[in-house]
Amino acid sequence: MGAADLDPASRERLKHEANVWIATVRSDGRPHIVPVWFVFVNQRFYLCIQPASVKARNLRRDDRVSLSLEDGSRPVICEGRACFLTAPWPVKVAQAFRRKYDWDLSGETEYTAMIEVTPERWLIWGSQGDRATSGD
Repeated sequence: MGAADLDPASRERLKHEANVWIATVRSDGRPHIVPVWFVFVNQRFYLCIQPASVKARNLRRDDRVSLSLEDGSRPVICEGRACFLTAPWPVKVAQAFRRKYDWDLSGETEYTAMIEVTPERWLIWGSQGDRATSGD
């Protein structure tokens, strides 16, 4: 199931919500979870992070990731795989960051690692009913 198969309210939230919580796995197996800015373009999440951050180190070692929108009453959770992109950034992605956050990535000097997350499974519940879905 791709994002296109999600209910309209969840798809709209992927476009407009400011933050997503990213959960990665530390080398000792403990989870690491922090909020980050994101855009959702062409059925994938894009995040710009600091290349030496804990989440970046974790993702270089283990590409498994979970992402969750902030609203705990209407969860939209994505499980997927992350990969680091190399500059130049995809034009549509850079444009989406500029529109959403008024953030010009071309001049960024701190958050210089871009992560692309490909969803494998969605977990949603609340007004749309409890369900877990898989991309299989």
